Amino acid sequence: MIIVPVKEGENIDRVLKKLKRKFEKTGILRELRERQKFTKPSVKKREQRLKAIYIQKLQDQKDSM
Repeated sequence: MIIVPVKEGENIDRVLKKLKRKFEKTGILRELRERQKFTKPSVKKREQRLKAIYIQKLQDQKDSM
């Protein structure tokens, strides 16, 4: 459960912004979306490998400049 302490006289918009930020940091929404469908382990590995290749290419481009 996410708890956001509210100080007396604090703006409600600011408190909501803090709540949203905490909610995003915990990754609850991302996990819920992941659990909606089953992804085969082989597909997960393939996605991780492709992501790693992409990141490596970006780092190589950065190093060569």
